[in-house]
Formats: sequence, structure tokens, C-alpha cells
Amino acid sequence: MSEITRETVEHLAELARIALSAEEIETLTGQLDAIVESVAKVAEVATPDVPATSHPIAMANVTRPDVPGATLTPEEALAGAPESDGSRFVVSAILGEEQ
Repeated sequence: MSEITRETVEHLAELARIALSAEEIETLTGQLDAIVESVAKVAEVATPDVPATSHPIAMANVTRPDVPGATLTPEEALAGAPESDGSRFVVSAILGEEQ
């Protein structure tokens, strides 16, 4: 028996405020049902003694110490700027907003 019905897809589309055609609803009904069935199969073989993983190889963040180093002076930072006011970059207004 299918867990995902046409009505379920229509309801989800309404909640997400997505307009779907009848053809898209039919397609998504089948696709989402296949996804639910696949997840159910995985859940059948998952055992409590096997930890959940997001990656097959253990990974750790590789970071370096946060040590202050040499930085650019304001003049060096602005040297290649197309336009500056001496201490800041000058950029055009975005979306018509004037500053």
C-alpha cells in the first residue's frame, strides 16, 4: 500500500506554497513514495549497535591556530580599488538604496 497519496502531495505543496500541475503531482507522488519505501528498507536493516554515519570515512576538521599575523595597511588594501574615499571602498548602491 502506498504511503504517499495525491492528497499528501497536494497538501505538502500547499504548505510549501508551491503551485504544481496535475502532471507534477502525479510524478511527485510516485517519486516521494519510492523515497519513503527506500528509507523504510534501510530502517529494517539498521540495528542499534551500528552507529549512524554521515560519511563512510571518519573525518575531522583540520584547523590551524588562530594567530594574528601581518596584515595590509588601509592604503595597501585600497591600492587596487576602482574607487575609494581614502579609508573605505566606494561601491554603488544596491537595489536603489541610497546610503
